[in-house]
Amino acid sequence: MLRKLHSLPGRLAGLLVAFMAITGSLLSLQPVLEHFGTASLGKAGTVAELASRVVASHPEVQRIVRTASGSTIAYSAGSGGPAADLVDPATGASLGSYQPSAFFSFLTELHRSLFLGKGGEIAATVGALALVVLSVSGMLLLVSRLGGWRKLLATARGSLKSRLHVEIGRLAIAGLMLSALTGLYMAMVSLGVVSDGSAPFGNFPPAGSGGTPAAIASLAALQGTPLSDLRELTFPAVGDTGDVFSLTTASGEGFVDQATGEMLSFTANTLGQSVYEFFFMLHTGNGLWWVGLLLGFAALAVPVLAVTGTLTWWARMRQRPRLIGNVAARQADVVILVGSEGNTTWGFASSLHAALTEAGRRVHTASMNQLASSYPKAQQLFVLTSTHGDGQPPANANRFLSRLARHKRAPQFDVAVLGFGDRSFQHFAAFAAKVDDAVAAKGWHRLLPLTTIDRQSAQAFAAWGDKVGEALGLPLHLHHVPERPRTARLELIERTDYGIELQAPTVVLRFALPEGQSLPKYAAGDLFGILPPGSLVPRYYSVASETREGFVEICVRKQIGGLCSEFLHGLEIGDEIEGFVRSNPDFRPARGRRPVVMIGNGAGIAPFAGFIKANRRKRPAYLYWGGRSPDADFLYADAMAECLSDGRLTDRMTAFSRSADRAYVQDRLLDDSDRIRALVASGAQFMICGSKEMAAGVADAINAVLAPIGLDIDTLKLKGREDVY
Repeated sequence: MLRKLHSLPGRLAGLLVAFMAITGSLLSLQPVLEHFGTASLGKAGTVAELASRVVASHPEVQRIVRTASGSTIAYSAGSGGPAADLVDPATGASLGSYQPSAFFSFLTELHRSLFLGKGGEIAATVGALALVVLSVSGMLLLVSRLGGWRKLLATARGSLKSRLHVEIGRLAIAGLMLSALTGLYMAMVSLGVVSDGSAPFGNFPPAGSGGTPAAIASLAALQGTPLSDLRELTFPAVGDTGDVFSLTTASGEGFVDQATGEMLSFTANTLGQSVYEFFFMLHTGNGLWWVGLLLGFAALAVPVLAVTGTLTWWARMRQRPRLIGNVAARQADVVILVGSEGNTTWGFASSLHAALTEAGRRVHTASMNQLASSYPKAQQLFVLTSTHGDGQPPANANRFLSRLARHKRAPQFDVAVLGFGDRSFQHFAAFAAKVDDAVAAKGWHRLLPLTTIDRQSAQAFAAWGDKVGEALGLPLHLHHVPERPRTARLELIERTDYGIELQAPTVVLRFALPEGQSLPKYAAGDLFGILPPGSLVPRYYSVASETREGFVEICVRKQIGGLCSEFLHGLEIGDEIEGFVRSNPDFRPARGRRPVVMIGNGAGIAPFAGFIKANRRKRPAYLYWGGRSPDADFLYADAMAECLSDGRLTDRMTAFSRSADRAYVQDRLLDDSDRIRALVASGAQFMICGSKEMAAGVADAINAVLAPIGLDIDTLKLKGREDVY
């Protein structure tokens, strides 16, 4: 619902909002230019002193106006007609004639009404309202996506356009909300929906004493008014001793006797006027030029957000399968909730949705973050979810457990949890297990025990469907055909083999970029998806190169019976594969100059080799790596030695399990306890990549090393300083 609330105004009023933002950003330059083009107040002091100086240089002056930006303007009526001069408040001397900027006048009218009169003002109000909705819903979506207010400054994840949308929105959100709210208020005042608090006909001046006019510099009321408070001073008519000075200040309007200098009456601004002036100042920057400039920069983010938001929405809509007959949540007798980072799980959910619908059930399918407080007619709830990173929820499921915790009593329906992942990763289906445990802790009845699907296996999914059908007493047959990813053909141009003598073959493969086709930009740590012959399910390998190198490099350990690894190990120079690149921004060295400690074994060195080769700024980088034999499978030995010599790698510690000293990578961490603690103290980031057994051993070793200083690996993880892949 929140995502719809955010995307709908963006799609319907995106161009209008972007137009209003661009014109508003240009208008924000006006108070800046006026501020820096305005003479300083210097020692002008009071209104009496200013008026005396202006009269001396402009004898026919009728009115003095001080703008919000600080400009002082003298309006006169002489034989040559009305004139307006910019004056120096310190001397009263003319700085030149004053002409309002035709460019900014045009922009102001365009921004307020699009030169369409009342209809344009209504359109501007709609644009301001849309920006309010977009700003508020965008902030709430940002909080939801990052996992709560406490993580508001956490690193965003996802595709480049998605991360760009989040980062720009995060920087601009405060300014956009201020612009939106003040703009909506100003638009409603313009339409007459809200009053600006001013009196309908103004204040009528009282009659003066009629005495001989005194020198302006001696008038007490004008002497008591600081120049900084002046808005406007209107002079009495020449020769009319009963006329008075009309004085408008920041706090109200009064009338001054030209003979006695007495303030005859003063009407303070109403609360409505004060509110209007305050909102006007915040929205336009007049009087606070630096606020206007900040709001102008924030407004420039709107067109970019419109583009990135539209691209993200379109990608999500294009990738997510269409659900036919998706009934409302309160009317459904079966509910399917989906947690998916890359939309793959949605394909399985769509197959389940279609099969249950065909079997006569009323099905509602939604993301896990849309867990409702109740489902009045539901008989079953199915949760299908993948796992992200080191056991974390997908982005559209990061609020599910907190929403689940708010349910006070167990519902009447049955629940089944189905987890998706890759068993070769340490945290296979870890989030699905957390969900299943949470459901059990709430006392919700299980329809089936937790089931997991490895590598998108259609056969395993069909077998699970048979069990679901049996439990429901329905003829349920789940036939899921994975959607074929878009691939490019890449040619193998180089291979380096290791570990053959150890019966543990590992190969480093380099593929030339396809001619006439393009891959998205990639960097070390991204994923290279490969379709093995006869399969639509890609296998993923960490990239050890970057776009500028002109090739895609991966490191593959041969797995006995592994469909893809055996295929890759059998390639010869010139052979081609079907592959694609998937961004993996969550597994990267954090920005900045703090040290990076990379820990891995076997083929897990691949992304680290890429990070180190790309470390041209020579950030402190430490590599702890384990293999079997320094003679047979010392992966990237020469490349890392070169990086050591030129400073891209600060130090390298290796351990070999089949060498004379027979050690593992965790042993090297224990040997380096003092340095590890020093690196932690300096804010180092720890990155781990390799086998599950290695990762568990490394975790134990780091905990042992950090115990004396009261830290552990979980603390590093909470601080975003530990990543496992």
